[in-house]
Amino acid sequence: MYTASFAFFEALWQAGVTHCFVNLGSDHPSIIEAMVKGKRETGDKFPRIITCPNEMVAMSMADGYARLSGKPQCVIIHVDVGTQGLGAAVHNASTGRAPVLVFAGLSPFTMEGEMRGSRTEYIHWLQDVPDQKLIVGQYCRYTAEIKTGANIKQMVNRALQFARSDPQGPVYLVGAREVMEQDITPYELDQSLWEPVELGGIPPRAAKAIAEALCGAERPLLVTGYSGRNHQVPDALVQLANTIKGLRVLDTGGSDMCFPASHNGWVGLRFGNDDSIRNADAILILDCDVPWIPTQCKPKEGTKIFHIDIDPLKNLMPLAYVPAQHRYRADALTSVEQILEAAKPLAENLDLEAQAKKEGIRDRAYTERLETISKINQAQPDGSFGTGHLCDTLRSLVPNDTIFAVEAVTNTFFVHDAIKPKLPGTWINCGGGGLGWSGGGALGIKLASMGLHGGKGKFVVQIVGDGTYLFSVPGSVYWIAKRYQIPVLTIVLNNKGWNAPRKSMLLVHPEGLGSRATNEEINISFDPVPDYSGIAKAAAGGDLFAARIEKADDLRETLQKAIDAVNSGQSAVLDCKVNLTS
Repeated sequence: MYTASFAFFEALWQAGVTHCFVNLGSDHPSIIEAMVKGKRETGDKFPRIITCPNEMVAMSMADGYARLSGKPQCVIIHVDVGTQGLGAAVHNASTGRAPVLVFAGLSPFTMEGEMRGSRTEYIHWLQDVPDQKLIVGQYCRYTAEIKTGANIKQMVNRALQFARSDPQGPVYLVGAREVMEQDITPYELDQSLWEPVELGGIPPRAAKAIAEALCGAERPLLVTGYSGRNHQVPDALVQLANTIKGLRVLDTGGSDMCFPASHNGWVGLRFGNDDSIRNADAILILDCDVPWIPTQCKPKEGTKIFHIDIDPLKNLMPLAYVPAQHRYRADALTSVEQILEAAKPLAENLDLEAQAKKEGIRDRAYTERLETISKINQAQPDGSFGTGHLCDTLRSLVPNDTIFAVEAVTNTFFVHDAIKPKLPGTWINCGGGGLGWSGGGALGIKLASMGLHGGKGKFVVQIVGDGTYLFSVPGSVYWIAKRYQIPVLTIVLNNKGWNAPRKSMLLVHPEGLGSRATNEEINISFDPVPDYSGIAKAAAGGDLFAARIEKADDLRETLQKAIDAVNSGQSAVLDCKVNLTS
């Protein structure tokens, strides 16, 4: 029997989708039949099925896999309620531009046995909603209903074209039981006809104008956010910074490693508020959502600003604009290569003394930056430690090509400064605001790494705030990690609550009542403190390395034990009590 459901999985596999993260329900009888048939009859030429007890974790795993590999994966969930269960993960995939195909069933549209798949259960009436696609439609690049098995492969490939075309993101397909049960004649598609849309570069005159502006500036600045998703971009930016003396690179997105911390042009990660923005006299914005926050920081009058982006108008953001004199929808790598070629002859003819002066300014700023970070990263005299010291110690123990899945919220700057990412693809953040991404995200990244590099893949570390850790549904995450042997190291930054709401409040009411209130009074305290590592150990059936660290003297030894556990195939969760100042 060759059903629409089996053709659906066949289409996924032929399009390069290797994993389906599933949370099944009453709308999936034919899906389940197809899974069994595929596993028994096709061997390894069928997507690997990963059971996920929670929908947000499923979506976050597909998201993490796609972030590292660039290959879209599939999530299968249950009608309207499963779609709602995706929660903030849909926002993350959309804002973070992760290609994910989501499929959900629909309640049967017949109720008297007219077709195979007709209603058989009480719940089919309750889950029949007017338009299920609307639940996630505004976050998706494409939504559609599969209305017949006759063109189901075309529908899957059309959805994947949208998911893979810049700006990438989630797509959503639905199909009723009767349609997915339909018997059809087997058929194939020519996959070469279903490639995504390709972006080109900027006009030659634009490359020349940008190169002239950056070369002629006293303090040129490049602001980026997610250009490093293409792992060739960081090296291209290094070449650009080597050619244009004095050019510095600021990351205001933190979703990818865009520029290595080993280069003296590295400013680091700051969310749109840094002196490099205020002092710059020429700025190139490259694949960046929020280059600066005008109420906190903005360029000085007269600054030349250029904006190159796969999504320069930010189509899904009702309010978003920057005062750029010129903006271009273009591919980041191609554009940087064009600007580099235009800059080379210009740089050769510039005054050597002026060039040396600009390079000296950049060197001093970089040295001062590293010295400041080093001071912050010290343990405290009372034996306590902050996030900086923790991550600095961690960085010294894990392999150089370790991949960090980071969701540290208010601690993000400390983490980034201490980790100092240097290699493409070794720093990944969800790029959105839906807390809880990193649990499933880290597992997806690890799976992708195992697929890309073989064997155990690269070492993966999740660094997550305590409140965000609870959002990540650890009961589901560590059950999956155990069942499918996906070992990761999780560092929980335990500062006894949510500190982001306090920061937000103080930005608006710096002298308000809340500024003098306790965490308990403003309802952000996690006291009594949960046993974070204990939650994970219980979910893994006891097979997980769990520990709590409160003193700096215990850090190195306990971290090493956790690393050894992960290298042996066992996940590890460390509950680390960090102070709030570093």
